[in-house]
Amino acid sequence: MKWIGKRVSFVDDKQKTTIVIYPESHVLVKGLLGAWVAMWLTIGATIIWSYFNLKLTDQENIIIYIFLTFWAYYAVKVFRSFAWLMWGKELIKIDETALFYKKSVKRYGKSVPYYFENIQKMSLFIPKDKSLQASWEASPWVRGGERIEFEYFGKMIRFARKLNEKDAKLLFSLVTKKIEERLKK
Repeated sequence: MKWIGKRVSFVDDKQKTTIVIYPESHVLVKGLLGAWVAMWLTIGATIIWSYFNLKLTDQENIIIYIFLTFWAYYAVKVFRSFAWLMWGKELIKIDETALFYKKSVKRYGKSVPYYFENIQKMSLFIPKDKSLQASWEASPWVRGGERIEFEYFGKMIRFARKLNEKDAKLLFSLVTKKIEERLKK
């Protein structure tokens, strides 16, 4: 097993190349996001308890419905980000016919094949330093920030979340080199 930086590992065999990209690992960020999840669930439980145990007017019930709608949306977003930081990884396999990509949390996730003959316009995207996009992608609750992208049947496929510029360039050159090698065979 070889490493590109601290977050990307790969194994290169004759039949396939397997790449694993791990999320950023900051103990403080994981702790704070875990506390945020716990706080958010406590707020929701308190509101739901209030709904069933207090006598509320119709207007107060409507307010609680609206609040719980927004609460549920953000509960899902925050929990998914927390689960990604704790147990997530991106898995890429390049074999003789296709690039397989899987966003995995623990063992959950679906591996999707992208056949070489249909992959077009593979490119590297690095946001400018100190730009709004770079700041947004650096936040721990954002799971995006993909660095490598390609077009597949008119749809943009992106992977390599939150890699720094150096690691993204090295990974991009590895992926494009392996695809070119497989196409020549």
